[in-house]
Amino acid sequence: MKTFSAAVMTGFFLFIAIISGKAQPGEAVLQTKAITPYHMAIAYSKTTNIIFPHAIVSVDRGSRDVLVQKAKGVENILQVKAATEGFGQTNLTIITADGRLTSFLVDYAEQPSVLNLSLVPEDKRHVVAVPSAGINRQEIEERAGAVLASGERNVRISDKAFGVHLKLDGLFIREDVMYLRFHIRNRTNIPYDIDQLRFYIRDRKKARRTATQELEISPLLVRNGTEKVGGNAEHSIVLAVPKFTIPDKKYLAIQLMEKNGGRHLELHVKNRAVVKALPVE
Repeated sequence: MKTFSAAVMTGFFLFIAIISGKAQPGEAVLQTKAITPYHMAIAYSKTTNIIFPHAIVSVDRGSRDVLVQKAKGVENILQVKAATEGFGQTNLTIITADGRLTSFLVDYAEQPSVLNLSLVPEDKRHVVAVPSAGINRQEIEERAGAVLASGERNVRISDKAFGVHLKLDGLFIREDVMYLRFHIRNRTNIPYDIDQLRFYIRDRKKARRTATQELEISPLLVRNGTEKVGGNAEHSIVLAVPKFTIPDKKYLAIQLMEKNGGRHLELHVKNRAVVKALPVE
């Protein structure tokens, strides 16, 4: 009986293997290919630059221990550094305008052996991607100016720390571009030097032992930008970004970081605020 059962089971699995191995007429055979990640080491006190052959569309960090930003004025250079010292291995995923996905395993190193990494073929080494020609920068500039001058306030989301107050008080849209208006007030005698103002879509809650998933949104244009808000002064700024909505169980994090200081501010914006965006006339 045992011999008979073994023979039946062997025949059954052989039959399944034969059926699985025969593609039906007109049926495409799925081809898969593993994408091998690059390895990269970054430091807390040094910036690593990665040059891509095409404009960067999105960046996803496996951990908040890694800071990333696109180099000013170009679309294909990513600058990376560590937010904390000695973090454990994490990853970085970049998608470029040609649809290519590039993955990195990222480790911490006090003295990285490589600070500038180029993924551009030899015959295109001197090519730098500028903002998309499909975007009319003059129109965006004019609309951002209108938002800056507008007295309409349809949102009120704020944060403050040590006498510095950041407020999002206007959210507008025209075609495929959204305009966010911020007001920064410094109530101290110490000037506030701006290091960076950045946008991320994040998970609301992070389960233990899971990677933090973040999608950074890169501004298309900054109107009335400044590097410093003086003591007892205030300043308004408008950022234009590609239109977006926020998926369920996620939020938009807006970070204002002080250079060489600790007065960092962060706003949390939910989708119910985003959908209140007013049209730009």
